[in-house]
Amino acid sequence: MGIMRVGLVLGVIGVGVAAYITQPQAKTSMDFSSLSPDAANGALVFAATGCASCHMAPNAAGDAQLVLSGGQKFPSQFGTFLAPNISTDPTHGIGGWSIGDFSDAVRQGVSPDGSHYFPAMPYGAYNKLTDQDLVDLKTYMDGLPASPEASLPHEVGFPFNIRRLVGGWKFLFLHDDWVIDGDLTPDQTRGRYIAEAMAHCGECHTPRNLLGGLKRSAWLSGAPNPSGVGEIPDITPKSLTWSEAEVVEYLTTGFTPEFDSVGGHMAHVVENMSKLPESDRAAVAAYLKLVSPAN
Repeated sequence: MGIMRVGLVLGVIGVGVAAYITQPQAKTSMDFSSLSPDAANGALVFAATGCASCHMAPNAAGDAQLVLSGGQKFPSQFGTFLAPNISTDPTHGIGGWSIGDFSDAVRQGVSPDGSHYFPAMPYGAYNKLTDQDLVDLKTYMDGLPASPEASLPHEVGFPFNIRRLVGGWKFLFLHDDWVIDGDLTPDQTRGRYIAEAMAHCGECHTPRNLLGGLKRSAWLSGAPNPSGVGEIPDITPKSLTWSEAEVVEYLTTGFTPEFDSVGGHMAHVVENMSKLPESDRAAVAAYLKLVSPAN
């Protein structure tokens, strides 16, 4: 009986710990009232974070890319995730969200109803966005068109469709510190913020473990394409031997030093980066030279 009681107590403790670890950690009580919204800066944050690239309708072009109705599919080893409607529609989009709701979703991966978002949304990068950039981003998005399209369900099977388990994933793999640290110049620091936080470069260019956590020790060293076709390239100095000026040119025009042109999803990234000041693209180039190649 003694052993059974000990086992029962340990089991209860284990369940309690698991429940605590996996519960969504919302922070809607944060105060943003002292910040003055700047929609012009919000437009730059919107471009850098690539919101339209994922949340516009499939094959949208021109101004239609600003109608964030969702529907694009993103395959992975765990199933296929479909981008939701994040337009200003109050019913099917996020038009009714407060800045607290928006912050929890973007930086904590927690929905207004208190459930986890799947990490197909790169909140592991966005959690490093500043309060000001977050407020400016929402201000800009509040001026975009509404779409009445309902979000489509994800195509994810058991057990990966259990959202509470995402809390355990966050506990294991979510970080709010910088990958590249040390004594950085102002340009390198700005480049790190763009690359690691806003543009979430590591989400595609860094390999993952069996549970989908980023292998930070192999930061930006390339990864299999989640679609199952091809590889996403290594962009550390080991393989990306372009000069900083050539990186800036690529992020501006989409043309490589070998006169090849950008393709696939990276074409959207270049389109977004080209909207930023050239100093920001130069900052990203300076940051990339800091990344240590994986062993």
